Amino acid sequence: MRKHTTLDLDQSLVREASAVLGTSRTTDTVHAALADVVARRRRALLVRMDLPDLTPEALDEMRAARASDGRPLRAEQQRPTAAPPGETP
Repeated sequence: MRKHTTLDLDQSLVREASAVLGTSRTTDTVHAALADVVARRRRALLVRMDLPDLTPEALDEMRAARASDGRPLRAEQQRPTAAPPGETP
Protein backbone atom coordinates (compact mmCIF):
# COMPACT_ATOMS: atom_id res chain seq x y z
CA MET A 1 0.00 0.00 0.00
CA ARG A 2 1.31 3.41 -0.89
CA LYS A 3 0.22 6.79 0.38
CA HIS A 4 1.08 10.12 -1.18
CA THR A 5 2.35 12.57 1.41
CA THR A 6 4.33 15.78 1.68
CA LEU A 7 7.49 15.80 3.77
CA ASP A 8 9.99 18.49 4.69
CA LEU A 9 13.32 16.76 4.15
CA ASP A 10 16.86 17.92 4.80
CA GLN A 11 18.16 17.85 1.20
CA SER A 12 21.79 17.39 2.20
CA LEU A 13 20.77 14.35 4.25
CA VAL A 14 18.73 13.02 1.34
CA ARG A 15 21.72 13.47 -1.02
CA GLU A 16 24.05 11.70 1.42
CA ALA A 17 21.59 8.84 1.97
CA SER A 18 21.07 8.58 -1.79
CA ALA A 19 24.82 8.17 -2.30
CA VAL A 20 25.04 5.51 0.41
CA LEU A 21 21.98 3.62 -0.79
CA GLY A 22 22.68 3.98 -4.51
CA THR A 23 19.34 5.60 -5.27
CA SER A 24 18.62 8.54 -7.54
CA ARG A 25 15.06 9.61 -6.68
CA THR A 26 14.01 10.99 -3.29
CA THR A 27 11.12 8.51 -3.08
CA ASP A 28 13.49 5.60 -3.74
CA THR A 29 15.90 6.95 -1.13
CA VAL A 30 13.19 7.22 1.52
CA HIS A 31 11.85 3.73 0.72
CA ALA A 32 15.36 2.22 0.82
CA ALA A 33 16.13 3.96 4.11
CA LEU A 34 12.88 2.74 5.67
CA ALA A 35 13.52 -0.81 4.43
CA ASP A 36 17.03 -0.66 5.92
CA VAL A 37 15.69 0.46 9.32
CA VAL A 38 13.12 -2.36 9.36
CA ALA A 39 15.72 -4.95 8.29
CA ARG A 40 18.13 -3.79 11.01
CA ARG A 41 15.39 -4.13 13.62
CA ARG A 42 14.53 -7.64 12.44
CA ARG A 43 18.19 -8.68 12.55
CA ALA A 44 18.54 -7.23 16.06
CA LEU A 45 15.53 -9.25 17.20
CA LEU A 46 16.99 -12.42 15.67
CA VAL A 47 20.29 -11.86 17.46
CA ARG A 48 18.46 -11.74 20.79
CA MET A 49 16.65 -15.03 20.21
CA ASP A 50 17.89 -18.04 22.14
CA LEU A 51 18.54 -20.71 19.50
CA PRO A 52 20.77 -23.32 21.18
CA ASP A 53 20.18 -25.89 18.42
CA LEU A 54 21.31 -23.52 15.68
CA THR A 55 24.91 -24.69 15.43
CA PRO A 56 27.25 -24.33 12.44
CA GLU A 57 26.67 -28.01 11.71
CA ALA A 58 22.89 -27.57 11.80
CA LEU A 59 23.18 -24.61 9.43
CA ASP A 60 25.30 -26.68 7.02
CA GLU A 61 22.62 -29.38 7.07
CA MET A 62 19.86 -26.83 6.43
CA ARG A 63 21.81 -25.32 3.53
CA ALA A 64 22.53 -28.67 1.89
CA ALA A 65 20.99 -29.14 -1.55
CA ARG A 66 18.08 -31.58 -1.48
CA ALA A 67 16.24 -33.78 -3.92
CA SER A 68 12.50 -33.25 -4.37
CA ASP A 69 11.82 -35.95 -1.76
CA GLY A 70 13.98 -34.16 0.83
CA ARG A 71 17.03 -36.43 0.64
CA PRO A 72 20.42 -34.68 0.51
CA LEU A 73 21.96 -34.66 -2.97
CA ARG A 74 25.29 -36.34 -3.64
CA ALA A 75 28.10 -33.96 -4.56
CA GLU A 76 27.94 -34.89 -8.26
CA GLN A 77 24.20 -34.09 -8.35
CA GLN A 78 24.60 -30.56 -6.99
CA ARG A 79 24.80 -27.50 -9.18
CA PRO A 80 28.19 -25.77 -9.10
CA THR A 81 28.32 -22.63 -7.01
CA ALA A 82 29.83 -19.36 -8.18
CA ALA A 83 33.48 -18.85 -7.34
CA PRO A 84 34.28 -16.08 -4.88
CA PRO A 85 35.48 -12.84 -6.49
CA GLY A 86 39.04 -13.15 -7.72
CA GLU A 87 38.95 -16.95 -7.94
CA THR A 88 38.25 -19.13 -10.94
CA PRO A 89 35.76 -22.00 -10.63
